[in-house]
Amino acid sequence: MASDFKAIVRRYYTGSGPHAVRFRYFLIVFDVATILFFIITAPIADRTWLSPISLALGLVILADFSARIWIAENRVHMLKQIYTIADLIVIVSLFLDPFFVRSLAFLRILRGLRLIHSYHLLGDLRRDSVFFRTHEDAVIATINLFVFVFVTASTAHALFFTGPEGLGSYVDALYFTVATLTTTGYGDITLATAGGKIFSVVIMVVGVILFVQLGRAIFYPQKVHHTCRDCGLTRHEPDAVHCKHCGGLLKIMTSGT
Repeated sequence: MASDFKAIVRRYYTGSGPHAVRFRYFLIVFDVATILFFIITAPIADRTWLSPISLALGLVILADFSARIWIAENRVHMLKQIYTIADLIVIVSLFLDPFFVRSLAFLRILRGLRLIHSYHLLGDLRRDSVFFRTHEDAVIATINLFVFVFVTASTAHALFFTGPEGLGSYVDALYFTVATLTTTGYGDITLATAGGKIFSVVIMVVGVILFVQLGRAIFYPQKVHHTCRDCGLTRHEPDAVHCKHCGGLLKIMTSGT
């Protein structure tokens, strides 16, 4: 009985049928909704009314996490993945948040890593969305930048903006993050401590890398996914005829435009 139920769960999470695809798209919508909820509620100081919602979301995310672990072929490998660790941190933060004076909401935005590190999500979007197939690198780079900005802003808000919590304080943290990330450096909001200065340096270094990736993804030709039958290379130029790794003949499906 348990094996039959496990087979059903695996089919929904990894299958190619219409019900499985719809289920995974529902999970995408749920992930996006929870991320937006976490961002919107991060600045709220009085979190008493949020505790039941946090607990309910924690239970749902825990159920999803448990299902993924249960059907995984290699659980140890899965537990080492960055998005799995991020989900564990999110789950723990949701259950522990009512017991902390300052909010742990900044940790929950790590949930965004699921949007860019889900193999089946990327596979569904490549199959069903022409826009995603055409602009995959730009979409992933934009999501990476979005997640980094809000995780960093929320971390700065929790660690360095020690005044009363609220929207104004969070906006200051977001403003500081974007100004530092873009190396604009207005100087009206700075972190004076040694830890704050190191934190600012990390933001600037990582920010430059992310902006370079985003720029390359937008302005350079997008590569397409096609597995070479000879060497297995999966990324090629859209107009490639031969694999650049082994020279094997490629037959990349294209609209001809």
